[in-house]
Amino acid sequence: MDWSRKRCFVLDMDGTVYVGHLPIPGAVAFIRRHWQTLDFYFLSNNTSKSSITYVRKLNAMGILASEDVLLSPLTPLVHFLREHKIVRIYPVGNADFQSDLRKRMPELTFAEKNAQAVVLAYDTELTYEKLARSALLLQKPEVLFLATHPDLVCPSPEGPLPDVGSFIQLYATATGRRPQYIFGKPDPTVLSPLLARYDREEMVMVGDRLSTDMVLARNAGIDSILVLSGEATREDLKHEKYQPSVVLENLGEAETYMRSK
Repeated sequence: MDWSRKRCFVLDMDGTVYVGHLPIPGAVAFIRRHWQTLDFYFLSNNTSKSSITYVRKLNAMGILASEDVLLSPLTPLVHFLREHKIVRIYPVGNADFQSDLRKRMPELTFAEKNAQAVVLAYDTELTYEKLARSALLLQKPEVLFLATHPDLVCPSPEGPLPDVGSFIQLYATATGRRPQYIFGKPDPTVLSPLLARYDREEMVMVGDRLSTDMVLARNAGIDSILVLSGEATREDLKHEKYQPSVVLENLGEAETYMRSK
């Protein structure tokens, strides 16, 4: 990997910049030191938080992020909904998700009656009522099933928590259906705004997950840095056919690594 060409760092957040509510000191320090010289973008599959919630969280860590450097599965989701003229959905997502989606697509109606699609997000306010109503809707073949991302679990300081991928397994058992479309990492369309702006040699994806972050980098044709501050371990790498460009304990090691090259 040619470090001298890198201008655009795309950072996963949970497990890369922080774990739950706890900042990863080395990663935060690296971002703050290089904020004026590198272009940082923040990408999370976690649709339980709105972009403004993420901005406030990063700002509280001393990172001067704004909404224009946040990347989310909601961008390709909204594009899909508009392209297919879908204006009535039944959302399985928390209040933050629904607020963010409504802000991006004001013409959207959230309703069970005449719903054109069930949209499954990381719902941290999930209820049996939501599961039941959405499962009944999915018994209608004309209702599309969409999911914001495929992550099986979401990291937390206490351990992994069930995420959208786990919910998908539940729906498959209960309804016999899986989403027709899944947005977010590792689908490279989530990087479309950046791929149009930077040469691929100028970009690097930094993340802690082999199945999403590293696969996204490979799918997009850009270099990758795997950090071991979240989900993945060195043992996991032994079973991978495709290896990351660089492996670091955390992003704070990047400067030492760059100086050695």
